[in-house]
Amino acid sequence: MSDITTRTSNDPLADRVSHPRYPRSNRYDARWTIDNQMGPHALWLLEWLAPALGLDTLSPGSRVLDLGCGRAMTSIFLAREYDLQVTAADLWIRPDENAARIAEAGVADRVLPVFAEAHDLPFGENSFDAIVSVDAYQYFGTNDLYLPELTRLLKPGGRIGVVVPALREEIDGAEPPEHLRPYWEPDFWCFHTAAWWRRHWTRSGAVEVETADWLDDGWRDWLRWSEVVAEERTDEFHIRMAGRSAEMLRLDQGATLGFVRVVGRRP
Repeated sequence: MSDITTRTSNDPLADRVSHPRYPRSNRYDARWTIDNQMGPHALWLLEWLAPALGLDTLSPGSRVLDLGCGRAMTSIFLAREYDLQVTAADLWIRPDENAARIAEAGVADRVLPVFAEAHDLPFGENSFDAIVSVDAYQYFGTNDLYLPELTRLLKPGGRIGVVVPALREEIDGAEPPEHLRPYWEPDFWCFHTAAWWRRHWTRSGAVEVETADWLDDGWRDWLRWSEVVAEERTDEFHIRMAGRSAEMLRLDQGATLGFVRVVGRRP
């Protein structure tokens, strides 16, 4: 088992990704987080979500679904930091790949990796005390009919919490802001404001929305992380994607893009 929470003293890379807002995340090995990233810094975003979701109030061993877990960094974090039983569900990363990473992190007894598509989840009603999704929910959760189906998996009184890339203000019309046109991808249209997400969840009737807010200076976190990844990854795909994100965020300066967290409680 490797100790992914051991940081080498006087490590310049660790210093670059250390953040005063995310003390728990700072304990994790910088190289491990870079090598396993699939976008914005998932541990930073989860740590921002945690107090609104009430993770500290869950009893040890509570069951949590980590939906769209990617390479299971967030699942490992949930198990290690909050002593939770986590189902790590993802469509793109094979369970055996995540199982090796989970075992190496020493939480194979608390994290179960599964292959699952968000619209066909193989779990029964009332299975989970909480549902978490970091940088994934935007790809399937904008469907008006999705949240009521998903929250059937929550026990009554359980919470769902997500963090998603988001817009400061909704965009009118069919074109992105001029300065973002060279970088805009079609899937960016699933980004929305905190107010949009609050209304979307409230209209569903599936949850009582407790939080829907914007991360102040979240774009700076996103930019900082993208710059590090572009410099430190060795594979061409992630270097190119992170570099492109960094260029876009430097141009935007937080005028358009950032992050939103949303938390709702099943009645």
